[in-house]
Amino acid sequence: MSQPPFDPSIPVLTEVLKDSTESVRKIPPPTVDHGEQLEELALKQWSDQDWHMLERRLSERILHQLQGRVDFVLEQRIKDCMAEALERALEDFTGALRSGLQDTIEQIVTRAVSQELTHLQTLKK
Repeated sequence: MSQPPFDPSIPVLTEVLKDSTESVRKIPPPTVDHGEQLEELALKQWSDQDWHMLERRLSERILHQLQGRVDFVLEQRIKDCMAEALERALEDFTGALRSGLQDTIEQIVTRAVSQELTHLQTLKK
C-alpha cells in the first residue's frame, strides 16, 4: 500500500490537540470578579425580555427541584392523615358494633329469661 503524499497545510493530531489545550489555558477560571463582571454586563446590556426569560427559566428550574420534595412531603402528609382518619373510623365502627352487639345480647337475654319464666309458670300449674 502506498501512502498519499504528506500535505503540510493539514495539521496533524498532535498540533490540533496542542492548539486546543493552549486555548483552554487562556480562558481564566471563573472568580468572584468574573461573576461581578457578568452581573454588571447583564445590568447594562440585558433587555426586559432577557430578564423575563431568565426569571422564567430560574422559576422552572426551582419548581422542578422543589417538585420532588413537595411530592414526598405531600405523600407523607396524606399517609398520616389517612392513617389518622382510618383509626378514628375504626374506633367509631368498633364502638357502634359493640353498642349494637350489647343491645342485641340484652334483647336475647331478656327474651330467653321471659320464655323461661313463662315455661316455669306453666309447669307450676
